[in-house]
Amino acid sequence: MEIIILMVVAAIIAIWFAAGYNGFIKLKNSVEEAFSTMDVYLKKRYDLIPNLVETVKGYAAHEAGTLEKVISARNKAQSATTVEDKLTNENILSGTLKNLFALAESYPDLKANTNFLDLQQQLQRVEEDIANSRKYYNAVVRTFNTKCESFPSLIIAKVFNFVRKPMFEVEDETERKVVKVQF
Repeated sequence: MEIIILMVVAAIIAIWFAAGYNGFIKLKNSVEEAFSTMDVYLKKRYDLIPNLVETVKGYAAHEAGTLEKVISARNKAQSATTVEDKLTNENILSGTLKNLFALAESYPDLKANTNFLDLQQQLQRVEEDIANSRKYYNAVVRTFNTKCESFPSLIIAKVFNFVRKPMFEVEDETERKVVKVQF
């Protein structure tokens, strides 16, 4: 009789571990999917930046330093290999884009250029998509991280080495403002 009780208890524990592990796998996959979705929008932004820089360059050629910073930030964000590096470099890129649009304020002819206005509108739509996908990513990460830290699921997290995922947070207080792309 005691063996049967021990077997039932062992089976319950095994089922609990399996269910908990599967729950972590589902959440991990959701985090990866959310990041991939956001990455698609980030790629769209990367693709817009060279055209935007070329358009601005025609009107503000002597502002090469600002333009080089934008391209450099884009390249770093695009080539980041870890999620943490990607998130950090995206924050830097957002800051350089703010500087680019602030620079454009000084050039009325640029603000009237239809190509620039079209790129500006495209970037605004992409920025909205990035913001929405960032919210979703952070919500999924929050759920995953809560499960990693909550008892009893933290036991499964420790046994199977599930670790907290980074949130996509704005690091610099000035970055908390949305990139302004309207003139």
